[in-house]
Amino acid sequence: MDALVPVQSAGQRLPVRLVSASLHRCIGSVSIRRSVSGFAMDTRISSRAPSQFTIRSQQSDLKESLGVASSSDLRIKEWEVDMYQNELAISQGIRIRRKPPSKAPLGYTGPFELRLLNGQVADSPSNILEEITWFKDQEVSRMKELNPLEALKKAVENAPPTRDFVGALRTAHQRTGFPGLIAEVKKASPSRGILKENFDPVEIAQAYERGGAACLSVLTDQKYFKGGFENLEAIRSAGVKCPLLCKEFVVDPWQIYYARAKGADAVLLIAAILTDLEITYLLKLSKKLGLAALVEVHDEREMGRALGIEGIELVGINNRSLETFKVDISNTKKLLEGEHGRQIREKDMIVVGESCLFTPDDIAYVQDAGVKAVLVGESIVKQNDPEKGIAGLFGKNISQT
Repeated sequence: MDALVPVQSAGQRLPVRLVSASLHRCIGSVSIRRSVSGFAMDTRISSRAPSQFTIRSQQSDLKESLGVASSSDLRIKEWEVDMYQNELAISQGIRIRRKPPSKAPLGYTGPFELRLLNGQVADSPSNILEEITWFKDQEVSRMKELNPLEALKKAVENAPPTRDFVGALRTAHQRTGFPGLIAEVKKASPSRGILKENFDPVEIAQAYERGGAACLSVLTDQKYFKGGFENLEAIRSAGVKCPLLCKEFVVDPWQIYYARAKGADAVLLIAAILTDLEITYLLKLSKKLGLAALVEVHDEREMGRALGIEGIELVGINNRSLETFKVDISNTKKLLEGEHGRQIREKDMIVVGESCLFTPDDIAYVQDAGVKAVLVGESIVKQNDPEKGIAGLFGKNISQT
C-alpha cells in the first residue's frame, strides 16, 4: 500500500491518503490504469472526520495491492474520488467542477450525502470554463495513451535548456520603465471568435520579438482557441529568443512534462480550476523541469489562496471572468489594494495584468496599480503590423533597436 500523506482535518493531523499513484477506469469489464502522478487530495473541507468514501478508497487500494480488487470496487472507487474532488474544490471557493457528475455505480452503498448531492447537480457544464475543463480531462486521457510519461521524460532529458521567463520580464521592466510584455500568439477565443484569418504563428512571434516583447504566450488548445502544440514547437524551432509560455488548461501533471518536451519555458496554472494542493504540486514539478509557472487569479478569494501558497513568483490577474467573459480593468487595482498588495511587495512577486488592455492609458492604469508585466493578445494580434501594434499599445517604441 502506498505511503500515507498526513493532512490537517478538524484540528488534528490524520494520516489519510486519498488518491493512490494510479486510479482505475473501467470500461465495461476491462480495467484501464489511469496515472495521476503526484496528485494527492486534501481533507480540509469541513470539521467532520474523513467520510466513509475516503476510507473505502484506502480499503480499495489495499485490495488492489493484494490483487483482489473487483471491477465493481474499482468503479466505486473512481466515482467516489471524482465526487470528493468536486466537493474539495467547492470548499476552496472553486465554482468549476473538475469532472461531470455521474450516477453512482451499481451496488454503491457509500455516504448518503454523496448520493444526494449527485442527484441534485446538473449533468451539463454550467459555463464555458467548466466545459473546457471537462473536455480537457478527456483530451489529456487520450493524449497520455499516445504519449506515455516515460517517453516524455526521455524527451525532456534531450530537450534544450529553458530560458529565464521571470528574468526576461524583470529585465524588460527595468529597461523600458513599462510593464514587461508577454505578447500572445492567438488565432481565436471562445468570446471573440476568429481574431486573425491569415494566421502564421512564427511570423507573428517574430514580429512581437522585433516590437519589444519580453516573452510570448502561445495558445496550445485546439478546440476552443484554434491553437496547437505544433505552434509552440514551430516558434521555438524558428529561433525566436523570447521565452515561451504554454497557454493551456492544465488539469494533470502529465501536461507539464508535455509542455516542457514541446519547447515551453513557462506554464499557466489557473486557480479557478485547481485546488491549493494541486497548484503546490504543479509548482514543484514545474521548477524541477526548469519551467516558470504563472498562477492566474480573477477574484479576491483566488488571490488570497495564491498568496498562501509557497513558491509562487508570477501571479496573473485576469480582468476577464472565464465563467461569464465579462471584463473590468478595475479588477487589477481592486486585487492589489490593501493587505494583498502589501504581501505581494513583501514577497517581491511579479504581477501580470491580463485582458482589457488596449491603449496606453490602460497600460498606465494597471502599472499604477502595481503590475510589472502585462499579457496582451487581442489588441495586437489583430493588427496588420503587430510590431506597430505594440508601439501603439504602449504609446512609444519599446523595442531594443
